[in-house]
Amino acid sequence: MFRLPRTATAPFCPSEVKGSVTVDPGQPFHKKLLKFAGPGLLVSVGYMDPGNWATDIEAGSRFGYGLLFVVLLASLAAMLLQTLCVRLGLAGGLDLARACRQRYGPRTNRFLWLGAELAIVACDLAEVLGSALALHLLLGVSIPVGIAITAFDTLLVLGLQGAGFRRVEAIVLGLVLTIAGCFAVELAMAQPNWFGVAMGFVPSLERLQQPGALYLAIGIVGATVMPHNLYLHSSIVQTRLVARTPAATREAVRLGTMDAVLSLTLALFVNAAILILAASAFHGGGRAPVTEIEDAYRLIEPVVGGLAATLFGIALLASGQSSTFTGTIAGQIIMEGFLDLKIPCWQRRLITRALAIVPAFVGVWWFGDGGVGKMLVLSQVVLSFQLPFAIWPLVRFTSDRRLMGEFASGWAMKATAWGLFAVISAANAWLVWTVATGQG
Repeated sequence: MFRLPRTATAPFCPSEVKGSVTVDPGQPFHKKLLKFAGPGLLVSVGYMDPGNWATDIEAGSRFGYGLLFVVLLASLAAMLLQTLCVRLGLAGGLDLARACRQRYGPRTNRFLWLGAELAIVACDLAEVLGSALALHLLLGVSIPVGIAITAFDTLLVLGLQGAGFRRVEAIVLGLVLTIAGCFAVELAMAQPNWFGVAMGFVPSLERLQQPGALYLAIGIVGATVMPHNLYLHSSIVQTRLVARTPAATREAVRLGTMDAVLSLTLALFVNAAILILAASAFHGGGRAPVTEIEDAYRLIEPVVGGLAATLFGIALLASGQSSTFTGTIAGQIIMEGFLDLKIPCWQRRLITRALAIVPAFVGVWWFGDGGVGKMLVLSQVVLSFQLPFAIWPLVRFTSDRRLMGEFASGWAMKATAWGLFAVISAANAWLVWTVATGQG
């Protein structure tokens, strides 16, 4: 499935991998689908990074299964937006960053570029803190030492220079399956109330009115629908080379959409599993809410079992490392798209990691080890605030018939996408108002 085609020798920097997987129109459908499998998987790892853990654990411990519907709706929103990215990349022939550079003026592009870079740094901060915490829990090293160790993941990127894009996808697949497998075992051990789980997926505005629920809900949205993933997906989907005919493009869009939906369904399972596990182990019974991943690790052992704690730590480490690759590629795409600037991937990784490590060290020094969870949730709220600035151009471009032709979004998809934009923007404004007025 993940063997490199004989003609694909491209390194994994995005500017050099387009067309690296050739899809033969004469192949059976299932083989074409396997050829298209991969871009959605790379995008999905951003939906299960350590930032998701912090928001899901706190949501589960505070509100039980009550905010599961937020995870579900955020995942469905992600599927819609990533589907638009597939359309833009395969039918429009552009990634989102390049489309912005072609359509907007220099000031607007600089503003969008800075916002996208801020989103990547916020995401990388979550990866740094999550990986450092996993090393602390599994190996006993201090949090600052764990943060320092994460600086060396640049060597992983260096080691993959010259490797094919399919090899990167295969590595990410292994990490994602590790995360999913760990949580499948943990759920079996936790024995949650499945009726309560089912009721938690039913939307309820009343639950969002509980103190602190809106802040966590926005954090869940920011952790699930990541703005830089929109730039990433619209570019890497173009690594699939198809015939430039309407029929072939139509099939490519369908296959790319299936890849995205299936991959994000796996991410939905992981995020829901984290919240369900936290709700089962920590909610009710007079227990105080668990707001720190470290506390969750230590408390899960007496409640669920020692094996569950070990699996928890392994999954956390895999989660942090899986996002290393996608963060690097997304940063390269954004830099090339907005600025037409190309630098080696390892340099891009070094810059991004340095920008994330500094606030990580400062945060741990200021708040202590107990502040890791707070910084993780805050990083996801930052992502949520950046999200509308990526959704706006995406919806506009994919609705433009001059760019998309027959693949332009119909009225139903446009209405849904604009409604999503309005809901996220309103939730962000609501959060600002509640904090400013002291009601949050």
